[in-house]
Amino acid sequence: MRLSDFRVLTFDCYGTLIDWETGILDALRPLVARLRQPLNSDQILAAHARHEAAQQAFTPTRLYRDILAIVYKRLAEEWGIPAAWEECLAYGNSIGDWPAFPDSAEALAYLKRFYKLAILSNVDNASFALSNRRLGVVFDAIYSAEDIGSYKPSQRNFDYMLDKLEARGVARTEILHTAESLFHDHATANALGLASCWIHRRHGRDGFGATMDPGAVPHVDFRFTGMAEFARAHAAEAGSSG
Repeated sequence: MRLSDFRVLTFDCYGTLIDWETGILDALRPLVARLRQPLNSDQILAAHARHEAAQQAFTPTRLYRDILAIVYKRLAEEWGIPAAWEECLAYGNSIGDWPAFPDSAEALAYLKRFYKLAILSNVDNASFALSNRRLGVVFDAIYSAEDIGSYKPSQRNFDYMLDKLEARGVARTEILHTAESLFHDHATANALGLASCWIHRRHGRDGFGATMDPGAVPHVDFRFTGMAEFARAHAAEAGSSG
């Protein structure tokens, strides 16, 4: 299997293109500062992942920014810290402040020369529009949780994306799903027979950060530690066949 076998790259956004762990930790500082017992970053992110996944499963039609506000409330309760609802809302509205990974914009600009690019993300449209400004590329399609009414890892999200791409003449075999999260993305891609590329942003670190443990490690067809490495691999492949 070669990178040039595909016509369309479908991307997860948060954790893959946007550095959501940095964004989450920065936006949680007002709450974390009031902890009676300090927690390290991985402990904070693991608690966040647990509450986020549960809230998305229980209320799949809620906007992502509203999910985050509830996650903030649940964290405050778990940690025994009073938090006003206005503080929760401010956290939910922090998505636009989350930074892009330093290599995302340049790699996307390069890859757009060779592929159609699409987003499949657990986000609401208004929040993604703010993140998209940091990525510097016009995506050919954006499929959000708000559009679909559910959150990954639900197969429903992938079915929606595949249906829309098929209507545009794109076969499943022409799609490479590109993501960091084994839990949200790669496990479901495996179940659907969809080729996948792991952008392993957390290489060299323990645990799963802001995502849940997927259990059994899914199969991936390609693995890169960042988007820059992906772009270099494509360029090397193109050069070797040119």
